[in-house]
Amino acid sequence: MTQPKFKVKRGDLVEVMTGQSKGSRGAVERVLLQEGRVIVTGVRTVMRHIRPNAQCLEGKVLRTLSIHVSNVAVFDPTTNAPGRVEYRIDASGEKKRFFKGTDTVVGAR
Repeated sequence: MTQPKFKVKRGDLVEVMTGQSKGSRGAVERVLLQEGRVIVTGVRTVMRHIRPNAQCLEGKVLRTLSIHVSNVAVFDPTTNAPGRVEYRIDASGEKKRFFKGTDTVVGAR
């Protein structure tokens, strides 16, 4: 089986498109390729109750759950809206990600 490829990479600013956290934005902490999911900072955080131990005396831990990759879109700061991403070869011959609507490079500051 081939490894799936996503247009969402670690560090990208994304916006949640569907679900309970719709409209919230955050950076991608981790991409789970085999599950087809991403973990986004500050989105879908829940309180988990565990047995108290030396690291957590009160027995409550905040965890960030994953979101399916189809429910997030890369955020385009030039248009202040989520945008679609495509791969292209730039003038120097490097393969880069571009926003389809604005033709700007993803992650370029």
